[in-house]
Amino acid sequence: MLNKVKVLVVDDSPTMRGLLRAVLSADPEIQVVGEAGDAMEARGAIKSLNPDVVTLDIEMPNMNGLEFLEKIMTLRPMPVIMVSTLTHRGAQATLSALEIGAFDCIGKPSPGDSTPFKGLADVVKAAGRSKRTSYSSTAPQPSQPAKQSGYENYIPARKIISIGSSTGGVEALIQVISKFPANCPPTVITQHMPPAFTGSFASRLDRLSAPVVKEAEDGDRLEVGKVLLAPGGSRQMEVVNQTAPRISLTEGDPVSGHCPSVDVLFSSVAKIARKNAVGVILTGMGRDGASGLLEMREAGARTIGQDEKSCVVYGMPKVAFEIGAVETQHPIGEITDQIYKLTAVRRDRVA
Repeated sequence: MLNKVKVLVVDDSPTMRGLLRAVLSADPEIQVVGEAGDAMEARGAIKSLNPDVVTLDIEMPNMNGLEFLEKIMTLRPMPVIMVSTLTHRGAQATLSALEIGAFDCIGKPSPGDSTPFKGLADVVKAAGRSKRTSYSSTAPQPSQPAKQSGYENYIPARKIISIGSSTGGVEALIQVISKFPANCPPTVITQHMPPAFTGSFASRLDRLSAPVVKEAEDGDRLEVGKVLLAPGGSRQMEVVNQTAPRISLTEGDPVSGHCPSVDVLFSSVAKIARKNAVGVILTGMGRDGASGLLEMREAGARTIGQDEKSCVVYGMPKVAFEIGAVETQHPIGEITDQIYKLTAVRRDRVA
């Protein structure tokens, strides 16, 4: 039997700490070993209790969660799950936390929420049992301009890039998309993320990247130089219309446990683009995207998976690889190179 994952709960609200303890303690594979109301208490508790995972509130007195997270990642790197309010301000702070190296984020419940912190136990267990040895991010920071990609002398082939990711995807996507040239092939992304966060994340990617990155809207056309991110919430995102591909957002039930679902996006690209597509599956929990990526490969598309060593959680790429959906696996730092080997044509080879 696996050892229980030991968790330290850090939040300035006794009510919130009690709710987190109750939710986590209900899982027989998790042990809440302590609580702390601020960073000073948490620092002592980490030393004395040696938890496997810390849940960390962003807004706390004396030292906020971001400042404390930076100290953790510098002095004692470990899996930290941020607990954030589902607001624009909370989204900005949480994205910063994920870039610093937080394992994942989860939203605080709203009044009347019948299933508070749904899915938190699974995230905690994945964090506690992850094999990642370093939690500090190597992604470019928001203040940095997009770097030259090395692809300025290439022109895009008539292909669609489709990317799916989940836990660890913020850091992974920044590393991949920030190297895209301004004339990248049309690109669509589904990243599992709370609804309040996707708009902020798209804006963050846009500031760090040469192409235009935006949260997708129903009817958006797929165009060279544009990257479209599926909005979080209750709508599934698909690519429709083979002649003039565009985005379709429709209300729908979760597929493979998620809405929006990577499987839904990949399956739609398989149908309308067939061999004129590249599918990429990045770090994430579960199996969402595996069957859709297999559809893409069987339809003639080229497919890429992130390798185990560079994944925060080698779940989605692992399942996709095991069922034969992944053609080649690569470290996150090489994914963009692999995409462009499959989707770009050198200018000096074009008549």
